[in-house]
Amino acid sequence: MSASDDSRDQPEPQVGPVAEGEPTAERYRHPAAGWGAAKSVGQVLVREGALVDGPRAIMRMNHENGGFDCPGCAWPDDTKGLHLDICENGIKHVTWEMTRKRVDRRFFAAHSVTELSGWSDFALEDQGRLTEPMVYDAESDHYVPISWRDAFELVGRVVRELDDPNQAAFYTSGRLGNEATFLYQLMARELGTNNLPDCSNMCHEASGRALQASLGTGKGTVDLKDWEATDALFIMGVNAASNAPRMLTALAEAYRRGAQIVHVNPLVEAAATRTIVPHDFTDMARFKATRTSTLNLQPRIGGDMALLRGMAKAILEQAKTDPKALDREFIDRHTSDFDTYRKVCEDTSWQEIEHQSGLSRGDILKAARVYQDADRSIFSWCLGVSQHEHGVDTVREIVNVLLLRGNLGREGAGPSPVRGHSNVQGNRTCGIDHRPTEEFLDRLADVCGIDPPRAHGLDTVGTIQAMHRGEVKVFVGMGGNFALAAPDSAYTYEALRACDLTVQVSTKLNRSHLVHGRQALILPCLGRTEKDHQRTGIQSTSVEDSMSMVHLSVGMKRPASAHLLSEPAIIAGMARAALPGSDTPWEWYVEDYDRIRDTMAQVLDGFEDCNRRVRLPLGFRIKQPARELVFHTPSGRAEFSAAPLPDVVPTSGVLALGTMRSHDQWNTTIYSDNDRYRGVRNLRTLVFMNEEDMRERGIAKLDPVDIVSTAKDGTHRRLNGYLAIPYDMPRGCAAGYMPEMNVLCAIGDYSTQSDQPLMKHVKVRITPAG
Repeated sequence: MSASDDSRDQPEPQVGPVAEGEPTAERYRHPAAGWGAAKSVGQVLVREGALVDGPRAIMRMNHENGGFDCPGCAWPDDTKGLHLDICENGIKHVTWEMTRKRVDRRFFAAHSVTELSGWSDFALEDQGRLTEPMVYDAESDHYVPISWRDAFELVGRVVRELDDPNQAAFYTSGRLGNEATFLYQLMARELGTNNLPDCSNMCHEASGRALQASLGTGKGTVDLKDWEATDALFIMGVNAASNAPRMLTALAEAYRRGAQIVHVNPLVEAAATRTIVPHDFTDMARFKATRTSTLNLQPRIGGDMALLRGMAKAILEQAKTDPKALDREFIDRHTSDFDTYRKVCEDTSWQEIEHQSGLSRGDILKAARVYQDADRSIFSWCLGVSQHEHGVDTVREIVNVLLLRGNLGREGAGPSPVRGHSNVQGNRTCGIDHRPTEEFLDRLADVCGIDPPRAHGLDTVGTIQAMHRGEVKVFVGMGGNFALAAPDSAYTYEALRACDLTVQVSTKLNRSHLVHGRQALILPCLGRTEKDHQRTGIQSTSVEDSMSMVHLSVGMKRPASAHLLSEPAIIAGMARAALPGSDTPWEWYVEDYDRIRDTMAQVLDGFEDCNRRVRLPLGFRIKQPARELVFHTPSGRAEFSAAPLPDVVPTSGVLALGTMRSHDQWNTTIYSDNDRYRGVRNLRTLVFMNEEDMRERGIAKLDPVDIVSTAKDGTHRRLNGYLAIPYDMPRGCAAGYMPEMNVLCAIGDYSTQSDQPLMKHVKVRITPAG
């Protein structure tokens, strides 16, 4: 791989383990989940030495009344209290955390940061759990032990010496529980900054902004019971089998009861074909698969909005002769700007809709017919919709289509974004927001006795740019692997290294510990599976799933080290050191998390009486005004939008490339170099392409290719020697894995609507290597 045109060296791309055989790629022809998943789980349990703890964890994961919440995806727990509400990737995630391997002071004494920087990201995490706080020693180029007291004092001293609190930024990963989240944002705001970037800035920011503008809420309105009652499901930009595997159960059940299931994705993924749900023992024994779709549509990358516009246009044309095509009573009573939207649909030609979507009018009419024939419909989407320049407009178009037939405020209908990481939605609910509302800040000030800053803070891209300019000098990462998750890897690395201090709160060694500031701390924390002992006893934390259900999570296992602290305890320690005169009872909060929840109940809408309600079977659901047809919008109604169709068709010779995860991967954690559902083995440095596009460029299967991206500012970034794999996808499209391909997305290539990096729409040219 070579340097980009702007002369910065690109980071080493290898993240997975060293391949054990020759790369292969064959079409996957089996059901999703089923015996393939069972075999994979068994291999993971053996590899991690978890043949006892693993099955124990499986019997406690996602269980009400004392279970712990899966640290993987945010799919809601089964409403029927299912006792095996688990999936392959959830078990991988848990056993990865429960490994017997340890990274202690002897490990760091044996390996310098320079040496570790040459290791693959798989090798780093595979060393095991971190055991004690460590500080970087520049003279020896090693991390060395530091006491918790001295670690907190280092953070406190550096923060206190800043000229402006806005010279610090506090990043949050989705794994942080609600109680720690609330303390974290309280600390930042008492310090005087709203610099609270989070992983949602890179994933679903567009969804939240669009739903807020259309409905007055940043969340979906449906729950799992609605999924069980709907007549039609439209699944857009989601690879459920890997990203939210427990959704497969809902899809199979929907198909069995006769619901229509339309998958919209440039790639037909395994989840969009058929499945055998592992906890359905009868089907497993009989090898009986259930279909998970009734229609698959493959728009070009970025073509989802044109498809939706086409569906709306078809419905409006049908309404001229069929009065039941539209729900006029709902539109008249509960919406605004319908006439403007109707006109923009009429003015958008079918020719333009077909051109931008990459679909035929006939295929679009099939989707429209499914929607018109259904009494109740749900639209569900993920990053394939949001990580685009026009992501906000596309999500608003989803709402437009729902409003046309009154699919809001009733059972089995509404918008349902699929949040990717456990509690990423809870983070935002509990205050991680660089653009907080005045109402939230007023209540926080009144209840907590602080004077929070009112100016908006920095999001993820803004934080990276500010670090690069030297304006943000302290970066605290609460979970995650920021260096590997962010776009424009070389630029991000430079930004982190320009900081005076970087602090990473983590469970395992990762790339972000090696790409650090002039001073650096690694602060090891408890995992979701571990018991959290505090002064008043074992504590529980609460999490919010993708459908606004809040429930408790209680660890089951002895901590990996006696020197680990919980995330609330680490936050409280940093806060006390940085704010020595604070009246906030940080230590008192940590003694009993019920005390944190009591304060949250006074500050957060929907958390009233939460200590009682969170202990109910399956917890409680945060109120959703839009579900009750109460819209906190300027008009007091659900608002149609009338954005023009964006031009997403690549110019001659250019392909639109989307980054994605492999199946054997969770976010930046790589379990192997295999991608079972796409038929790939022993390979991650690859690019999936349309076979016609390959033939046109003289590229054969598994040929090495060079990939060059062009940024908005005209600069180029390059990956060399990746292997091309033919795949069923539209012409003009390509795909490959993050984080390897993050280097191709320039820091300035973010949506002007949401500020999200354009990870699903990178403009590239692909040529034979060399």
